[in-house]
Amino acid sequence: MKRKYSYIGLSLIILVFGIIFIPKIVKTITSDEVVKADRLNVKGAEKRSNTNKKLAYIEINGRKKKAPDFQLVNQDGDSVSNKDYLGKVYVAEFFFTTCPTICPIMNQNLVEVQEEFKDKEDFGIVSFSIDPKHDTPEVLKSYAENYGIDHPNWNLLTGEKDSIYGLANGGFNIYAGEDSDVPGGFAHQGLFALVDKEGYIRSRLDRFGNPIIYYRGSVERNKSVVEGEEEPQIDILIEDIKKLL
Repeated sequence: MKRKYSYIGLSLIILVFGIIFIPKIVKTITSDEVVKADRLNVKGAEKRSNTNKKLAYIEINGRKKKAPDFQLVNQDGDSVSNKDYLGKVYVAEFFFTTCPTICPIMNQNLVEVQEEFKDKEDFGIVSFSIDPKHDTPEVLKSYAENYGIDHPNWNLLTGEKDSIYGLANGGFNIYAGEDSDVPGGFAHQGLFALVDKEGYIRSRLDRFGNPIIYYRGSVERNKSVVEGEEEPQIDILIEDIKKLL
């Protein structure tokens, strides 16, 4: 008898499940909701999930990280410091003019960023040369002209090597160093730092809720990538600059 009641109870559960949940499942499938969920892969999810979110601060030991102080010479021979960028949102990079690998891609990407904010007086770019012995103001001026760098707040800076390497490795924590084994003789990361109007380094969060910290600048903006390759991040950089502005 008990077994008979258990069969009846199980039948009732199945019947209730069918009445309540199966129509919902059918509706979900026919409305394409399942397909949409499948499309939220790693590549697309990060961008879509962060479009409208506020940017994170980078914190070290509980303190918000500021961009380091600097005072160097630009392509026009003028002295430029971090104080000139207070009240401006800016992007910082480390490069050198004879770089045969990633620098041309980085600076072409930044030229596109420049064009997005052509008329924004509260936007700027800072390009620190990691080969200051070669990259004199005259060399930087010629480089700027060749790339179409003409935003009034885009400064290509040169100065003492130790100061610049300290800015890279200790200030921004973006690696730069001499290395005779790599093309061009200098190793560096193709990363961009985004700094807000108060001088703090900012970034969006990844899909796990962690700051991405820096933006990949060494991948062409419109490059088609295959599985496993790094994706361009210039479009999300532009989105995030707009948020800070």
